[in-house]
Amino acid sequence: MRRAAVLVLGLVAGQAAAEPLVVNNARLLCDRDVEVPVTFVSGPEDSVAVLQIDGGQFLLYQEPAASGARYAWPSGGASYVVWNKGAETTILWREGGQENVILTCTEQE
Repeated sequence: MRRAAVLVLGLVAGQAAAEPLVVNNARLLCDRDVEVPVTFVSGPEDSVAVLQIDGGQFLLYQEPAASGARYAWPSGGASYVVWNKGAETTILWREGGQENVILTCTEQE
């Protein structure tokens, strides 16, 4: 996780080094007692999330949302989606224009 977080910090920080970054390391407790680590990084221009799931790390970019904050890979291909809305975070799988809920989670304190 540290390697991905450093890469993300470098990508976001390169936009405007004078602006501070906000980093939130979260551990989500999900359905079926599944724990999912995710790091949210907010910069002056972009925000990203690094999701650790299914044995891999996935860099997701913030995308428009009607409410809350949504993160996904910016392409038409298949990807995970993290949708944070209030106290609840939903992890979805997006493929072929369809989104299916994988896990419903809350952040552990």
